[in-house]
Amino acid sequence: MNNNNIFRPSSTPSDAVINDTRRIRRKLVIVGDGACGKTCLLIVYSKGTFPTVYVPTVFNNDVTTVEVDGKTVDLALWDTAGQEDYDRLRPLSYPDSNVVLICFAIDLPDSLENVKEKWVSEVYHFCRGVPIILVGCKMDLRTDTDVIQGLSKIGKEPVTTEEGQTVATQIGAFKYIECSAKTGYGVRELFEVATRASLLSQEIKMNQKKNGKSKRKCSIL
Repeated sequence: MNNNNIFRPSSTPSDAVINDTRRIRRKLVIVGDGACGKTCLLIVYSKGTFPTVYVPTVFNNDVTTVEVDGKTVDLALWDTAGQEDYDRLRPLSYPDSNVVLICFAIDLPDSLENVKEKWVSEVYHFCRGVPIILVGCKMDLRTDTDVIQGLSKIGKEPVTTEEGQTVATQIGAFKYIECSAKTGYGVRELFEVATRASLLSQEIKMNQKKNGKSKRKCSIL
């Protein structure tokens, strides 16, 4: 497989999204520790290429077209920086989100711990009621010899599927998905599931309005 040209979803210019009021629009925000694979994941999905050099958060917010269950959805992709220096700026990305991806790296067990220690509480605070998908990135490194040996030196192992699923259950995630931006495995499925979750979120909101119980979906304090 050519990792530099994995696949390319339909791309929709932002002005077209604004001018066509008939289209379904949803917003996806991706969060997680720095260097856990968030930006690579978005680049591979939206551009169809795998970046060979790590540069923190260089992805420009983009809009792609996703077709699920007979519906065409313009999905806005919002990247965020996971470093602590950006903790005060990151909440600006949350308003009006319809689905949130919380990512961790399978070769970095501490990044899964931070899902519980940091990320889920932040997302719940700013995006209460918005579906969360827990994403295990870099699954191709689970069997990488160098990774296994490096982690064993500090008494750790790559995150297992069972460990990821357990955390997903603990945080009430909509679903747990593992993927590899490098090989393309699971990437398309992830964004299809995320789009379905965003549609479900909107249906719940509409039902809440009918019942007079609607609350603001995402907020900044």
